[in-house]
Amino acid sequence: MNLLQSAKKIAAYKAVDEYVKSDSIIGIGSGSTVVYAVERLAERAREEKLNVVCIPTSFQARQLIINHGLFLGDLETHPKLDCAIDGADEVDFQMNIIKGGGGCLLQEKVVASCSEQLVIVADYTKNSEKLGEQYKKGIPIEVVPMAYKPIQQKIEKIFGGSTVLRMAIAKMGPLVTDNGNFILDWNFPEGINNWEKVNTEILLIPGVVETGLFIKMATKAFFGMLDGSVKERT
Repeated sequence: MNLLQSAKKIAAYKAVDEYVKSDSIIGIGSGSTVVYAVERLAERAREEKLNVVCIPTSFQARQLIINHGLFLGDLETHPKLDCAIDGADEVDFQMNIIKGGGGCLLQEKVVASCSEQLVIVADYTKNSEKLGEQYKKGIPIEVVPMAYKPIQQKIEKIFGGSTVLRMAIAKMGPLVTDNGNFILDWNFPEGINNWEKVNTEILLIPGVVETGLFIKMATKAFFGMLDGSVKERT
């Protein structure tokens, strides 16, 4: 296992050990670091006979839960969660977060909003002073397909920067989310400080479904470091 994967693993294991208790309902996020969180959760479920219901945020998360023999639930049967454990593309010093690099931002935000606590697990490369310092792919914005062009133009006119329609990798044309929408990646200009205001204004544009800005949502972030330690931010 390389150093980056080790960093992801130690952060994920620490978060699961600290936040998961028996008889709890846990949101399972998406991405490469969450794989280790589910691995640790399954390990604890076996060893400690933990009774845990897992709510997925994506097709990937659902498969992880099933493949590890964990109890799969949904928001219809469990609309209130004790905790959600999820990854991040970047976290700034104020705990403003960019998510959605993997295209699951809508379901991730819904599950996070239903959780008492949102716990972020990541490696040291996701820890920044300000957004855009390390993550250079922009802020994902999930949009209704028919409206992507006017939304692109409105975002660029109001806030500056540039927006790109995210394309699929193994098929021709745009990436389509689990919810049948498109994703615009907004490469924002420097100097934005009030992310809460920006997030609210983008959400008011008709056709915008959700943004990858997670503002004032996370309780704690665990960053696995190169030296094997875990840095925590609250």
